[in-house]
Amino acid sequence: MPPKLYAKRVRNLFDPNSDEEFRVSRSKIDLFHECPRCFYLDVRLGIPRPSFPAFTLNNAVDELMKREFDIHRAKDEAHPLMKAYKIDAVPLNDPRMEEWRDALRRGIQYHHKKTGLVFRGGVDDIWVTPKGELIVVDYKATSKKEEVNIDGYWQKGYKRQVEIYQWLLRGIGEKVSSTAYFVYVNGRSDSESFDGRLDFDVKIIPHKGDDSWVEPLVIELAECLRGDVVPAAADECEYCRYREAAGKELQALAKVKKVGSARTSGDGTLGI
Repeated sequence: MPPKLYAKRVRNLFDPNSDEEFRVSRSKIDLFHECPRCFYLDVRLGIPRPSFPAFTLNNAVDELMKREFDIHRAKDEAHPLMKAYKIDAVPLNDPRMEEWRDALRRGIQYHHKKTGLVFRGGVDDIWVTPKGELIVVDYKATSKKEEVNIDGYWQKGYKRQVEIYQWLLRGIGEKVSSTAYFVYVNGRSDSESFDGRLDFDVKIIPHKGDDSWVEPLVIELAECLRGDVVPAAADECEYCRYREAAGKELQALAKVKKVGSARTSGDGTLGI
């Protein structure tokens, strides 16, 4: 099936003159953090960044991980991996988990009174301690020869992701642990042959979350949404750099063609 052609979006756009409740996803919060201009173009003007194919293998790993932890959730017992890492918690057995995991339609939904917006996000998993503290858990899959960690440039986004989830849970009144966990699976490529099988090393990596940056950011986000001025591009936004570079080249070409057209008008001899 061929990919969809790029088109301006006409649905799920913010209208500053509307009284309807508007929902902002976790990914849109992160988009605003990355580049306010890209956020504005997307959510106000319907011009999102170009899409890319889904990581279907990662999605399969996520689904299998969820099923595996659900087995222990139903029994209110810790997963053996949690025991190995001495994590005093069990997977949360709560009817809200189905809603909280639904990243596309529902997720954790926080009606934010200061902005009048509804912020939401779908988690991979939630664990709970004996004291009733909720622990945000995110599944990650990769394949690299070196030991996995969350110290790289791209992993900064992973940390923001779980911190937004912590902020959402606190916003709806839940008691939340400051420590989040990444269940990181690393596909091994050192086997002699494939044989239709891919083995993984599984590791749990803790992260001490700090969601203090989220509240001031969503205040700025709301002001941006309700404004009529397109915000400046972030310095490190490659999408905006591409648009600017392509725009300059196209404008320059159009100018050359316009001058050329003016020179050939009249006798059509190109000045010869």
